[in-house]
Amino acid sequence: MAMAAAKGSGSAAGRTTPDGGSGDGPDATHEPALGYEDARAALAEVVAALESGDVTLEEALALWEQGEEYARICQAWLAGAQERLSREERSPQDSAPPSD
Repeated sequence: MAMAAAKGSGSAAGRTTPDGGSGDGPDATHEPALGYEDARAALAEVVAALESGDVTLEEALALWEQGEEYARICQAWLAGAQERLSREERSPQDSAPPSD
């Protein structure tokens, strides 16, 4: 099954995270095992496999669990990106008074 290989295929080393860090992960406390694009692609594969109906109940349950993890990873990256954008909007540079 391709899902097992996809789960561990991403390397987070040297990756810039959505919150502006360089490997601290989107929430700065836990680094996802995959980048957003990798997790999203793996989630799409899980959905396709489940929709095909060509898996046993046991395989479907395992795929569902993997899909939940990929969805959690994607959500963490998106939350980190949102936080980064919010910080940029609150940046002191934007609120500096005009110079004379």
